[in-house]
Formats: sequence, structure tokens, C-alpha cells
Amino acid sequence: MNIILLGPPGAGKGTQSQRLEARHGMRQLSTGDMLRGAVKAQTPVGMQAKTVMEAGGLVSDDIVSALISAELLAIGNDAGVIFDGYPRTAEQARALDDILAEHGRRLHHVVELEVDEDALVERITGRYSCAACGKGYHETFERPSVAGVCDVCGARQFKRRPDDTEATVRTRMAEYRAKTAPILPIYEQRGIVSRIDGMADIDEVTRQIEALLS
Repeated sequence: MNIILLGPPGAGKGTQSQRLEARHGMRQLSTGDMLRGAVKAQTPVGMQAKTVMEAGGLVSDDIVSALISAELLAIGNDAGVIFDGYPRTAEQARALDDILAEHGRRLHHVVELEVDEDALVERITGRYSCAACGKGYHETFERPSVAGVCDVCGARQFKRRPDDTEATVRTRMAEYRAKTAPILPIYEQRGIVSRIDGMADIDEVTRQIEALLS
């Protein structure tokens, strides 16, 4: 099973991908993670990407396609794949079709986690984590049992991501809509797009995704 998981930052793609990996042995392919991994490993493609990034340029579609192809080769055909952050343009969508065909795969589902922008702002701007162990909390939805004390390790220091601001979240939403709009019609014509309420309870989102894949 090969799927594209769409949704703006904070929609829950990471959480749902982790659950799919754990339950079905699928592999999440994030272009950002793959780029960082290839650069760190100093692979030929990684060194190409490093040169481009150090010069302040954008990594080309050809480099990203090579990364994905190499990753699929390493995974083999025994595991399904979750594409996160790719494709973002019509050209990349067509390139992904070619890559999958080369590896004897095809795309089964495109799942979009829909969100309410105002609710997403509340979700993201309210989150913070323990500075010691990384346990996540939220001002409204998940506070420590004892105020100011981490439930897991007992630490009293907490931190927030510097980009978890309302302005940043709304900018990300606008970018997501602009980047996603060109590719959805391509997959809608194939009848493989499904939309799920990303603001629902995490377990309910998982249940709905599982129902699609069954």
C-alpha cells in the first residue's frame, strides 16, 4: 500500500504516520528527512543536494526524485510507503508516478487531513514540552498533573518551539493551500482522494484512515 498523506503542519501527519508504521510496517518518506539523511551519509545524491543548499538554492526535482528512488530501492517491495511533503507540484506528481512504476508500485490513496485554521492556531500555539525529556503538553488539552512539573521525569523546565506563533501558523496554512491546490485535481480525477477531519480525536482519525486502507 502506497499513500500520500496531506495536511498543513500541525494537522497530525507525523502522529498518524507513526501509527501506520507501527501497525502495518509502512515507511514514512519525508523529503526533508531524506535530504538531511543523504547529506549526513555523504551519498552522491546527498553531496549534490549539499552543494545546492550551501549555495542558497532550492534542491531540484531531479535530486528529490533520485532520493526517493534510492529509498524505495533500499526498502524493497515488502513494505508500503507514506509520502509526506511530496509531491507539491503537478510536475512532481507526474515524476512520482514514473518513480513508482519503475519500482513496480502504484499509488493507492491520497489522504488529506482537513483542519480548521483557527482551531489549528489554538492547537499549535498552546503546545510546549519538557525541556529535559521532551514530553509534550498543551495549555488547554494536556497539562501536567502537577502544575509546573513534568509527569514523566519530574523536571520543572519547559520550552516552546520559537515558530509556534499565530503569524507563522497562518503563513504555513497559506503556503500549504497554495502548494496543495495544483496536485489534488490530478488525484481526484483518479478517484483516490479521501478527506478526513484532522481536528477529530487522534484515535478517531486513525480509525478513519485504517478504514480506508482495509
